[in-house]
Amino acid sequence: MLLDFILPLAKSNDSFTLTWFSSDAYTLLIRLAVNITVLTILIRYMYYPKTQRKDYLFTYYLIGMITFFLCFGLKKLDIDTGMGLGLFAIFGIIRYRTDAIEIKEMTYLFLIIGVSVVNSLASNQISIAEMAIINVSVMLLTYGLENLWLVKHETRKTINYERIDLIVPEKYEEMKADLEKRTGIAINRFEIGKIDFLTDTAQIRIFYFADDQQFSDYSAQ
Repeated sequence: MLLDFILPLAKSNDSFTLTWFSSDAYTLLIRLAVNITVLTILIRYMYYPKTQRKDYLFTYYLIGMITFFLCFGLKKLDIDTGMGLGLFAIFGIIRYRTDAIEIKEMTYLFLIIGVSVVNSLASNQISIAEMAIINVSVMLLTYGLENLWLVKHETRKTINYERIDLIVPEKYEEMKADLEKRTGIAINRFEIGKIDFLTDTAQIRIFYFADDQQFSDYSAQ
């Protein structure tokens, strides 16, 4: 009795129709290939050689791919505004429920998400050439900032420092020399953060050029 009621309903309702193949599958494969290529260039050949952070390779690839599939799968539905707000909410939850990351890593994360969204949501009114221009422009600009204009990338590190007698402005050079001796890093500059007089410690944020360091055979230059 129950089957006699469900089967006619399923046949008359389009929501129960299962399509095994459509021409959009070719579009998906082409855009997926483009997206993977762009992500690989940005992540593996621009980001990784500068930072050597393997953990972010895993994160960037998976977030880029799931963003691509999510947007491509939902673009057929008439929820343009809702989908946009929902994506921002999802990424907001991801951002504020995880550990704080450096601004450069956050920039690359936004870049990966943005490129994946563009490659998945490009409509028929946007030609392949226009989509290629967008992707190539992003890659060229990123490469230029990483290797041409911003030759030296300044890295920062936060440490706990117990010699609070040196945190006064007139002992800046002495404190800098002590930090370089202890860390083995040629420090470009440093900032003094929170000071705890109960434990006689202070949080110091040091800035240095990562490309200039020789950690195995350190020599200040």
